[in-house]
Amino acid sequence: MFFAIDIGNSSIKFGVYENDNLISRFAIPTVREYSAENINSLISGKINCLPAGVVVSSVVPQLNAAFQAFSETFLKTKPVFVDTNFDSGLKIKYKQPENLGVDRFVAAFAASEKYGAPCIVCDFGTATTIDAVNANAEFIGGVITPGIAALAEALHLKAAKLPKVEIEKPASVFGDSTVTAIQSGIFYGYLGLTEGLLRRMIDELGEKPRIVATGGFSRLIAENCRLIEIVDENLMLDGLIGIYKRIVRR
Repeated sequence: MFFAIDIGNSSIKFGVYENDNLISRFAIPTVREYSAENINSLISGKINCLPAGVVVSSVVPQLNAAFQAFSETFLKTKPVFVDTNFDSGLKIKYKQPENLGVDRFVAAFAASEKYGAPCIVCDFGTATTIDAVNANAEFIGGVITPGIAALAEALHLKAAKLPKVEIEKPASVFGDSTVTAIQSGIFYGYLGLTEGLLRRMIDELGEKPRIVATGGFSRLIAENCRLIEIVDENLMLDGLIGIYKRIVRR
């Protein structure tokens, strides 16, 4: 049994694996003040045995010490924190690769391993990242843009008379109220942003990539974007387990 832990800005996802099979998946909100005891209390009852290994991806450094202590104290194993220095088989063509977010690295590795290269992986989370791996298994970079929820929140905070709205696909692009007009602008505007970026990336790549989406808003966007072929909600967790197995085999 192996545990994969993906510490993101909005949520922390846990995957319990038996061999290559994900047998349990759950999540808790990201709170930067968590202690090891807090983490254990929140997931108590969801883990029935001690793992043979724990692998972690984190974009919230403030939580790393708590998860280190949680794993060593309650899971009785020293966790492996993945970074871009691990030999995943991907060549990183990125200036200052130490500044590449580990979430982008893991997602690109997982997409290329599961679906082949060339590929483009879109991670629709707190931020949206869209990154490419070419046919030579080289991570060549991509884009970072505010996530759709961050866009909606910013509009509400910066415009005093505009309400905060639910993020959903409106019935028409023509909003017939302030709420539906905002929803249309956010949804169709974000869809246009996504499609525009993907088309430019495909043109510059010069290859026909598989396009994979993951993250909290991936299904909403992918259902309305013909360029996205695959939605994989477990991409990060599967990628962590794949990298961990490479580390163990060394």
